[in-house]
Amino acid sequence: MEFDLPKTAVAFIVVIGIGIGGMIATPMGTDTILMMVAPSMIVFGLLMLVLGVKHGEYRATGR
Repeated sequence: MEFDLPKTAVAFIVVIGIGIGGMIATPMGTDTILMMVAPSMIVFGLLMLVLGVKHGEYRATGR
């Protein structure tokens, strides 16, 4: 399966949504989750996505 931009975006949103949804189900306040946890999850996810893409490009070159 090849990942193009729409598939990658949907997978990213689903994973972040599951994490945020699970945290909202806990007795923590939603203000804390939406203002602190969600942005950090998104930034970390984007960093890992970029790192994974770059690693895949490196592996594809066969070095």
